Amino acid sequence: MSQKVAVLGTGKIGEALLSGMIRAGWSPADLLVTTRRPERAAELRDKYGVESATNAEAAKTADILVLAVKPQDMGALLDDLAPHLAEDRLVISAAAGLPTTFFEERLPAGTPVVRVMPNTPVLVDEGMSVISPGTHATEAHLQRTEALFNPVGKTLRVAESQQDAATALSGSGPAYFYYLVEAMTDAGILLGLPRDKAHDLIVQAAIGAAVMLRDSGEHPVKLREAVMSPAGTTISAIRELENHGVRAALIAALEAARDRSRELASGQG
Repeated sequence: MSQKVAVLGTGKIGEALLSGMIRAGWSPADLLVTTRRPERAAELRDKYGVESATNAEAAKTADILVLAVKPQDMGALLDDLAPHLAEDRLVISAAAGLPTTFFEERLPAGTPVVRVMPNTPVLVDEGMSVISPGTHATEAHLQRTEALFNPVGKTLRVAESQQDAATALSGSGPAYFYYLVEAMTDAGILLGLPRDKAHDLIVQAAIGAAVMLRDSGEHPVKLREAVMSPAGTTISAIRELENHGVRAALIAALEAARDRSRELASGQG
């Protein structure tokens, strides 16, 4: 039996999920979107063949509702949904920082809620979506959630108490890599390379290293040691990274991201 899925909020993450589901074989007839602007609804209909609905219509007709609006807009959205939502509907939140209790307190009693933290590489089908069940979510609900997000990358289940740490590592993680690529590109320019060539060298090194980490199963220390030769160039560079406290700085940065995620979850703006 087909299930109808409504994506409420069609920004970058919401549209990425929508397009991934269609590529994975979902029929546009089984999908709904909600938008603030009629022209956005027309754009999505022309691009994907999906129909738009009001929040109330989505709550009444969809079996699964994916809430992909900004955290500050979520309270108003839940107020729209709650009077029309049957308790057997699965609600999936893709909003950063909001715990499942935020939804359970505002929706009909017993509503199954699953919290998902995707990251921006879902836009190129290489995302990581971290999944946590709420009080009433079952194994079947988790599997249905994974079926939605697997087409745009990988999924990983964690306890909700670990979501802030996962946000620091995975949700914010791509930004750290972009920062490192930017810094290494600048270093390449300092060493005499044109910017475009420095950029290409670093990006391909990053892609190659990531694939080796994923596919080899080796510990990163072993892979790093395979690059280093005694008294060579790489070990000289690693020594400078250690001298400048790069490892400690990364740990401190991720702790700061985790702490900020906790603040947002507790309502501290």
